[in-house]
Amino acid sequence: MAARPARLRVWLLLHFLPQVYCEYGMVHVLSEKGSSKGKDYCILFNSQWAHLPHDLGKASLLQLQDQTASVLCSPSDVPDGGFNNQIPMVMRGNCTFYEKVRLAQINGARGLLIVSRERLVPPGGNRSQYEEIDIPVALLSYTDMLDIGKSFGSSVKGAMYAPNEPVLDYNMVIIFVMAVGTVAIGGYWAGSRDVKKRYMKHKRDDGAEKHDDETVDVTPIMICVFVVMCCSMLVLLYFFYDHLVYVIIGIFCLAASIGLYSCLSPFVRRFPVGKCRIPDNNLPYFHKRPQVRMLLLAVFCISVSVVWGVFRNEDQWAWVLQDALGIAFCLYMLKTIRLPTFKGCTLLLMVLFVYDVFFVFITPFLTKTGESIMVEVAAGPSDSATHEKLPMVLKVPRLNSSPLALCDRPFSLLGFGDILVPGLLVAYCHRFDIQVQSSRVYFVSCTIAYGIGLLVTFVALALMQMGQPALLYLVPCTLLTSFAVALWRKELAMFWTGSGFAVNTSLI
Repeated sequence: MAARPARLRVWLLLHFLPQVYCEYGMVHVLSEKGSSKGKDYCILFNSQWAHLPHDLGKASLLQLQDQTASVLCSPSDVPDGGFNNQIPMVMRGNCTFYEKVRLAQINGARGLLIVSRERLVPPGGNRSQYEEIDIPVALLSYTDMLDIGKSFGSSVKGAMYAPNEPVLDYNMVIIFVMAVGTVAIGGYWAGSRDVKKRYMKHKRDDGAEKHDDETVDVTPIMICVFVVMCCSMLVLLYFFYDHLVYVIIGIFCLAASIGLYSCLSPFVRRFPVGKCRIPDNNLPYFHKRPQVRMLLLAVFCISVSVVWGVFRNEDQWAWVLQDALGIAFCLYMLKTIRLPTFKGCTLLLMVLFVYDVFFVFITPFLTKTGESIMVEVAAGPSDSATHEKLPMVLKVPRLNSSPLALCDRPFSLLGFGDILVPGLLVAYCHRFDIQVQSSRVYFVSCTIAYGIGLLVTFVALALMQMGQPALLYLVPCTLLTSFAVALWRKELAMFWTGSGFAVNTSLI
């Protein structure tokens, strides 16, 4: 009988617990002198206090009064004359949000900006407090407050508004072109190079070239070990992100420079200059006497990676270098890693399909915060002390102006795994096309299926407004399409086992 009152108290607590709504908005700031262009700053507000207009043209442009020397918790903190038709900026702390906004409203304020040195949280209250207050209240970061003073001086005006989020950002077009282009080029290159190596047996006099042509055949055991390593690394990153993120950045710099070298070396070898070799020596790597042009290329690739590593947090342009290095890395991996059978492709894609879905949709039920481990690690934990982001993604800045782009996620991301995993299947399809002389029907159909799967991912992202496991849509599209083509051409047995090599390589 003692359990019933306890359950009743819990029900009452949950039923009457005030729900705090959290929304991103903007405050558009410009100088009262009108001599400089305005600028938007991120704010976090609770629409239960008062709604903000969606259109900047409908928002009231009012004077921002800097009162950050006080916390506005008592009448003595109110300046002489009050806040007549102004938006005061006060510091967070010492009293509740309600006490601050009530004092501001009583003294004629038309809004309130609470400046916070800590992480922004939505200003909460209860139902009766919401009904009493009719001016908007929002939180502004301390860094943005300092930037307002530095950029516009002490005499500034501001308008608080909350524009609607666009369904899809135009940067998705750029990500789509980069992803599909990388898969198509990587799959085509990997298939052609693999078949040439098996049949044409080119003579090479350069040890570096021979190294470039090396491939690794993936076995089922390697797939299992790889997935276990991925799971372990993801969990470790979730718990020790601030320590391991620098390890991942270092690995990316090294791997990206190798990938860039691998992609550019075929073009550099066509140059008629720099063919001479360095003198005999006993130094590591240099004892092979590489050509001067290849040595210069290696220096260039390492320099590009170092430049990105140093300036990786420059949001204006560093993402271009990261995407270029990422695409080069993906092309190198697609050329180096080889799935010898469709059976191996199916095993890899299905296991990673489950991995992706589990860490995006299932882990929110297992974590204390209710956050997806995959999304949290990919976007970077909000409470990270380093504020570093993992570089293993293609990233493009949002082109539409929106609160989400300004406050939380200024970039759209696509992980390398969403390119590499289906790309390995596309490469296998191209190899099989050449082997059975099928005019590349497998390669073209699988590439188109990848593009369709990516479009479906974007649609799901727009409808659900949350991070999506792209492999959830890419794996069925590519696997089922490849399977259907093989079944239609009555080549499923050969396609499944990777047999059926043709002697004629005229289609290479």
